[in-house]
Amino acid sequence: MKTISLLIFLFPILIYAQNMGNAELKTVIQSQADEVKGQDGQWQFKINDRVLICVTDNNHNRMRIITPIVEIQKLNTEEILSALAANFHTALDVKYAISDDIMWSVFIHPLKQLTKAQARDAIEQVYSAAETFGSSYSSTHLVFPGSEESEENTDKETVPLKQG
Repeated sequence: MKTISLLIFLFPILIYAQNMGNAELKTVIQSQADEVKGQDGQWQFKINDRVLICVTDNNHNRMRIITPIVEIQKLNTEEILSALAANFHTALDVKYAISDDIMWSVFIHPLKQLTKAQARDAIEQVYSAAETFGSSYSSTHLVFPGSEESEENTDKETVPLKQG
């Protein structure tokens, strides 16, 4: 009886438990991208004309999807501050980040706990945040309320992944 009770209790947890690996993630990337290059754990892919990169680390259970936006010397202070404000209000699951003198759109998550739906959404958000940099600075249609500036961006559209 205890075994049956335990199975009934654990069944919903087991159904939703994830174990995302490189093979599953590659399948998601291929379903979203126009072109994919690379090997397990290191892919470069294109959506429209934008290059995205996905890197995984199985040993540390991490993954990231990134795309470069612009060299930081081409940015003014207002654009950098707008990106930081967007990290709080409109970038949602992705963030704007600076590394190697480049502004990036970045999604970072534990690999094994990632679902296929989250991976698809992450790709869309990284793409949209990069495409809307300089305008609405948004990764989705959602906006967390706050400053007047972020509320002005609620009427702006995010950029769809594929045209047509």
